[in-house]
Amino acid sequence: MNNKNYFAHETAVIDAPCNIAEGTKIWHFSHIMSNCTIGENCNIGQNVVISPGVVLGKNVKVQNNVSIYTGVICEEDVFLGPSMVFTNVINPRSAVIRKNEYMKTTVKKGASIGANATIVCGNDIGEFSFVGAGAVVVKEVKPYALVVGNPSKQIGWVSEYGHRLKFDNQGFAICPESNEKYQLKNDFVNKIKEIKPHDKP
Repeated sequence: MNNKNYFAHETAVIDAPCNIAEGTKIWHFSHIMSNCTIGENCNIGQNVVISPGVVLGKNVKVQNNVSIYTGVICEEDVFLGPSMVFTNVINPRSAVIRKNEYMKTTVKKGASIGANATIVCGNDIGEFSFVGAGAVVVKEVKPYALVVGNPSKQIGWVSEYGHRLKFDNQGFAICPESNEKYQLKNDFVNKIKEIKPHDKP
């Protein structure tokens, strides 16, 4: 908490105890609640609330007006778009206390969630997947999947650089930016690791 290797704007509120790693920036009017863990080089935008016990990995980008509720874990390199919404109770009622029923949601490494999207709790977001702006996610999102709409539907696959993948008849695709190769098999996508000469036994 007293680590001076991160930046917090003077209007930000940070409750002790919490663990904020080096290189992180916390901007105007954001509230970091107790027992949070925020990794290195995160960027927490304006008017963000991070609730008790939330974990953010390295290099997580949280845009303005996002509330990250207890039960949410974001792995490294996650992008949370402006005003996107998490939930943590499946059937909230003002008059019924359900703090012991919080459901967990994990946003896996490299995933992006677009502006104004809503993630219904208990549905994990797969590695490097992409949730389109305004989507309402009501079921688990596969790794590398592109989902849009309300309720969200998968309409394709994306690379780790965020480009649509076009698979050939053999189930292979190449990212136009990175030239990395991907394989679609049994309705799951994997990146193919190229074997370099020095990697051979």
